[in-house]
Amino acid sequence: MEPDLFTAAAEDRQEKDPAGSPLAVRMRPRTLDEVVGQQHLLKPGSPLRRLVGEGAGGPAGPSSVFLWGPPGIGKTTLAYVVSQATNKRFVELSAITAGVKEVRAVIDGARRASGGYGKDTVLFLDEIHRFSKAQQDSLLPAVENRWVTLIAATTENPYFSVISPLLSRSLLLTLEPLTDDDLRGLLRRALTDERGLGGAVTLPEDSEAHLLRIAGGDARRALTALEAGAGSALAKREQEITLQTLEEAVDRAAVKYDRAGDQHYDVASALIKSIRGSDVDAALHYLARMIEAGEDPRFIARRLMISASEDIGLADPTALQTAVAAAQAVALIGFPEARITLSQATIALALAPKSNAAYLAIDAALADVRAGKAGPVPAHLRDGHYQGAQKLGHGQGYQYPHDLPGGIAAQQYAPDAVHGTRYYTPTRHGTEARYADVSERVRARLRGESGGD
Repeated sequence: MEPDLFTAAAEDRQEKDPAGSPLAVRMRPRTLDEVVGQQHLLKPGSPLRRLVGEGAGGPAGPSSVFLWGPPGIGKTTLAYVVSQATNKRFVELSAITAGVKEVRAVIDGARRASGGYGKDTVLFLDEIHRFSKAQQDSLLPAVENRWVTLIAATTENPYFSVISPLLSRSLLLTLEPLTDDDLRGLLRRALTDERGLGGAVTLPEDSEAHLLRIAGGDARRALTALEAGAGSALAKREQEITLQTLEEAVDRAAVKYDRAGDQHYDVASALIKSIRGSDVDAALHYLARMIEAGEDPRFIARRLMISASEDIGLADPTALQTAVAAAQAVALIGFPEARITLSQATIALALAPKSNAAYLAIDAALADVRAGKAGPVPAHLRDGHYQGAQKLGHGQGYQYPHDLPGGIAAQQYAPDAVHGTRYYTPTRHGTEARYADVSERVRARLRGESGGD
């Protein structure tokens, strides 16, 4: 029989010497009620509740599920709870080491167990996004016929990394990032629970805040750092994990940064102003501070997109493309890999030529509109397609630019109130120098000046 998620030998060893196991292992939830976070997936009647035997079975039994989310937020933990709580046969495979042969062996074993002993099989497949299309195809018959109930975990967007037939036969459950409150509750439980540190040490508020920062929403990282700090404190015969002891234990200085306070805005402002000032090194420093403080990478990416238009604009039109691509990548991959993408985008923006012409142009146009400088649309630009429009003179006299040499017609486009007003004043920085030349030529042509050719 295939080994289950945690082999019997490992369980015996943990029972005999629980202190020999890592804190993160000892503090694994034993029931769904002990799971930290993910409450949206643990409501009565949910697929996970039904997998452990709560609720309907038979024809309405639980479907196969995909657990999607960043590392350290509970995918393997949920599988572990299912393995402990269910009376089903539980098998684990990792897509890193398993292939089609191993998958088929599990499926054959599941069919024998079902036919011979009436025992259903739950297959936990970690890192399923690493499976090739052929390997994923090998799972289809088993999932479709419910020879196995599949629990597949992935850190990548399943819509890009999993074949559609397999995804359509399963439920996709999106795990939400753990909040500071989730991790705080986990740390405090680990400090007092007999399976954890059993009250051997205490954790002051500043040390707890530092642990939350360096955890970055990752429960395993939080517990690993807590264990290191506790070990260091006990070695020094201290009953308290001081900030200094914790820093020494995890080799990471505390970042003076409050995501909910002034520092949040101060550091974000400093990042953007460093990019605007083309100081790539300062920009990377502030980016690092935001990452270390556990800042939401999507917030950072949004700031970079704004900077790409506000401070660079047409001096380098690819800057916005870079920032948008970075934001999309960050949303897909999350930390820790997202730090590389954010670094690439920050460097590109900091070293790009700068122009705020687009920013000034729209604000100037908005100021005129708000001041009442609007006026009627010129008659030749109005819609002339509906019945009666020609009687009103709409569309009459309009020159179709594509019929003219150079594709520019010498006619008025703006309302009289702002005719001749210049909103866009391009710089001569980078690519915008080309737009400066083009805009001058076009404006001359619109005025009917032959010198604009």
